[in-house]
Amino acid sequence: MAHSGPHAKIGAAAQIPVNDSTPIISFSPVVLPAPKRRCDLELRVTFPATGDALPIILLSHGQGMSNYLSSLEGYAPLAEFYTAHGFAVLQPTHLRSGFLGNSLPWPKGDEMWWKGGAEDMVQILDSLDTIESTVPGLKNRLDHTKISVVGHSAGTFTVYGLLGFSNTDPRDGSVYYQPDSRVKAGVVLAGVGGSGENMSERGKGMIPFYGAEFSKMGTPALVVYGDDDASPHLTVRGADWHADPYHHSPGPKDLLTLAGAKHGLGGISGWDAAETLDESPELLGIVQRMTWAYLRSQLFEGDTAWEEACKAFAEIGKGKVESKE
Repeated sequence: MAHSGPHAKIGAAAQIPVNDSTPIISFSPVVLPAPKRRCDLELRVTFPATGDALPIILLSHGQGMSNYLSSLEGYAPLAEFYTAHGFAVLQPTHLRSGFLGNSLPWPKGDEMWWKGGAEDMVQILDSLDTIESTVPGLKNRLDHTKISVVGHSAGTFTVYGLLGFSNTDPRDGSVYYQPDSRVKAGVVLAGVGGSGENMSERGKGMIPFYGAEFSKMGTPALVVYGDDDASPHLTVRGADWHADPYHHSPGPKDLLTLAGAKHGLGGISGWDAAETLDESPELLGIVQRMTWAYLRSQLFEGDTAWEEACKAFAEIGKGKVESKE
């Protein structure tokens, strides 16, 4: 008998409800000319084989050690799941990607090309008509009013920028604040927490531009972190540092704390990725389903997927959800 369902080891994650999956299509690269960028912007577009008025997820990769995952080639466990359950996922290769060979030294003030993630997404949103015309089978199938953003690790700079945090460079006082009102919701996965005294000396050296202020980040967002995700290379605090974007920003916000999870959140960056220290089909399944449900309910008024997911998550005892308005 054929098997087309989830991984056999998905465990308790199967109790979190999700709609039926459908076949998907992935097309790459879509190349958008970017004369002011070091190279043209390339992205992968993954979308359901059927259906119209598809809501959009902008997916921003992290900055891991793998040769390919920190690019449009990565994060298939998220992109394919979201797409199989009704979203169109647009994921670019950011300038900071090792795939492009853009390593140190970084430009001063834009180390890691940290501003470029949000800039890439703005260009993508400005080019949705072009993307639809370029990708076979996608014409007139995207809902340009239902847009969200998901980012992991360094990719959360992209999420923060689009949702409206401000950053004051501690070296010269220059301020970055460029929210995009087209983005209606976001998901922060193992995100960068508070700056200043929260940073380790090594962390200050790695991201010297970082001076975060979350008080203006009012767009709805789900912050997700593992309670075993200590990051001493960046912070003097424990894993709770990753929850700062929830605690220090205005509502509406939700916080998903995952028991025993590390920075890879079960393996979101790639299938069987060696850099994932907490490889787990069950944990991955929880992250997939909970984040899907959150975005579904944020983008579709009256949708109950998030409410139902939270009830199921509370019963399986794998962490907790907090919310504030």
